[in-house]
Amino acid sequence: MSAARELFDQAGVLLRAHQLPSSHQDERPAGSDICLLVIHNISLPPAEFGGPQVPDFFLGRLDHSAHPYFDHLRGIRVSSHFFIRRGGELIQFVPCERRAWHAGQSQWRGRTRCNDFSIGIELEGTDDSGFTDAQYAELARLTRELQTRYPIEDIAGHSDIAPGRKTDPGLLFDWERYRALVARNE
Repeated sequence: MSAARELFDQAGVLLRAHQLPSSHQDERPAGSDICLLVIHNISLPPAEFGGPQVPDFFLGRLDHSAHPYFDHLRGIRVSSHFFIRRGGELIQFVPCERRAWHAGQSQWRGRTRCNDFSIGIELEGTDDSGFTDAQYAELARLTRELQTRYPIEDIAGHSDIAPGRKTDPGLLFDWERYRALVARNE
């Protein structure tokens, strides 16, 4: 556990991540065990990368007049624990000990409300864009770090916990490559 103490503070803040605290979070229910990682993808506007819009969305300050697509996002309050940009930059919005609002209506292995027991990781991308080497490397590193602190039993895509409602991280997400990178421990 000492390795986990060096990586995270008591609230589950990963010390090496860029911190942008979101108010779109709350307490996990008492007795919630953090045992699931959920991998997502996001880009705002769709298929556009690198701008401030995803962080602004998670922080509740998205300028809805900046793009026609943003109008349907009015009033939506979502967040994720982590966001990995195309170049590998890691941003944390919600401490791991708190509940981020990333999964929505969801179910995994007979348990509903996946936000209660999961950590959400967003990759900057789309179902059709694929992901970068830097993103896979950072995702694998982050996964290993989370595994030092939490009893992660499963890793799933958003599409796995909300089938029929969500499709991310998409068919181009290379699960085999990701798992091999996590196992290599580089």
